[in-house]
Amino acid sequence: MKQPRIKTKHGPEFGIQQAIIKFLTVRGWHVERLIGNAYQSGLPDLYICHRKFGQRWVEIKNKDQYEFTRAQKAKFPVLDSFKVGIWIMTDATEDEYDKLFDPPNWECYWKASYGAIDIDELMDNLNEQDN
Repeated sequence: MKQPRIKTKHGPEFGIQQAIIKFLTVRGWHVERLIGNAYQSGLPDLYICHRKFGQRWVEIKNKDQYEFTRAQKAKFPVLDSFKVGIWIMTDATEDEYDKLFDPPNWECYWKASYGAIDIDELMDNLNEQDN
């Protein structure tokens, strides 16, 4: 018999996010947690900045079980095309932290089941929504 799913106030990545926020703050990063609304749909979870290292957009994912939302599938490639880097972090560890000093890695988490990234098609869809 399947166990009933217990609804919680926060999603499954909330604990990971809280640990990463603490981890980054201790290392001198200023962290802004983005709370999704209709105008922020598809944006990464965190905007972080450091006096020495600059700024980053960070998406938190559970490494064992994750999906990009529909909005992320549409927005991440567009942001990337405008040179906005997005880094995925899955844990509050030194290995994950080191990713912030490499090129943006969101495409490494793009699943084949999402299909090919077609920026021209995505831009056309955005233009249609604006009209």
